[in-house]
Amino acid sequence: MNKTIAIVEDERDIVDLITLHLERNGFRVLSYSDGASFLESLKGESPSLLLLDLMLPDMDGFEICKTLRRGEEGSSLPIIMLTARGEETDRVLGLELGADDYVTKPFSPRELVARVKAVLRRQEGNRERGSLSLRDGLLTIDTLRYKVLVEGRTVELTATEFKLLKLLVKKRGWVFPREKILDYLWGDEKTVFDRTVDVHIKHLREKLGPAGDMIKNVRGVGYKVEE
Repeated sequence: MNKTIAIVEDERDIVDLITLHLERNGFRVLSYSDGASFLESLKGESPSLLLLDLMLPDMDGFEICKTLRRGEEGSSLPIIMLTARGEETDRVLGLELGADDYVTKPFSPRELVARVKAVLRRQEGNRERGSLSLRDGLLTIDTLRYKVLVEGRTVELTATEFKLLKLLVKKRGWVFPREKILDYLWGDEKTVFDRTVDVHIKHLREKLGPAGDMIKNVRGVGYKVEE
């Protein structure tokens, strides 16, 4: 069965160009001109990858990315962002929010198809392995079964703790400000404060035991994971 690529892009010429090249490479293509219609479509469609324009008429690509990563349907959906904005801050923010790649317009359709294939290969590899491992197996995260092992022993985490740990480990070496972590975990919830992140990190470190010291505090900024 052909893999399905979803495109959220409001410029028809770009959609037609991308669709032509993807279909030539055997992909099924679904296109949407706004974020709301795409998010609604997830009730019936399960695309293999999303090509997401940053500038859209209803909500921007960052907001769509955040919505997907907070939900069930799109939490693991590979995302390649498309944008005319090539500033480093935009690229970093997109990747921090969970995008897998970032392509600046104008782009080569052949290169875009190559990037799509590369991201899908990585996704397939992750599914086959189904785990993230650090320090020669000291810490293992089974992303398919929602299990965490430290020195081979299962560690019981809450759903929020698991999501936080997976975020830090998948982008290890990246510094996540507290406000970004808050937004990723709780979205627009107004009763959650910066201190909440510190409390969850404290509990996470305690539960991880000898692996807990991989979670580093960057004073005045936030947290990161280092092996």
